Amino acid sequence: MRARTRIAVLGGLALVVVLAAWFAGSEGGGPTPARTAGSVRLGPDPGQAVAEYRADLARRLPAPGETTLALLQLDRPLDTATAAALAGPSPVVTAVFRVSLPRVQTALRFEPVTGTGDVAAALDVARQRAGFAAGADASRLGGRRAAVASAEMRALDSPSCACLPALVVRADRARLEALSTTPGVRAVDAAPVGTQVTDLALAPLLPEQTAAADPLPDDGPVPAA
Repeated sequence: MRARTRIAVLGGLALVVVLAAWFAGSEGGGPTPARTAGSVRLGPDPGQAVAEYRADLARRLPAPGETTLALLQLDRPLDTATAAALAGPSPVVTAVFRVSLPRVQTALRFEPVTGTGDVAAALDVARQRAGFAAGADASRLGGRRAAVASAEMRALDSPSCACLPALVVRADRARLEALSTTPGVRAVDAAPVGTQVTDLALAPLLPEQTAAADPLPDDGPVPAA
């Protein structure tokens, strides 16, 4: 009987410890679950009205003093030097490249921007990598898709290519608010504080998407070499 009593008491104590730990975790919020890659979407949902998307962005800004990643979406694509000047002191972590061809769907190419020195030079290196990726696509694809990739490669080969419709920057609330009113910036979409680059799923609003985030037409001629 004594042994059974001791077992019952120990079991009860163990249950109390478990419940106390659960209660403490629920009261304090517990550790934040790790995000999975691509779980934080920045950009409008497919088909979303542009006005609706932009109207919701202010509430996503971080609290004063907090720094986070944000998708800087432009009203027209820029070359690397102009994009670097627009970003200013805000570190650029990802460049979004897209060659704009009339009524031709082209790829979004996401390239990391490394280094802490010359941002324009770092963006230019990223542009060259995007060009190499387009060339690889041209080699492995066929038909119209190969022709489109070849046209992208030729455009990205030029340092003056206006092929940057969006950037991912790291900045605090004050800087993001300033960027949102900078001429040439169409929308600033901030990620939750603590988001890592690998958590992001980027779907930038494109300059051609004026009413809604709908697919662009793909019935135009592909420029020849």
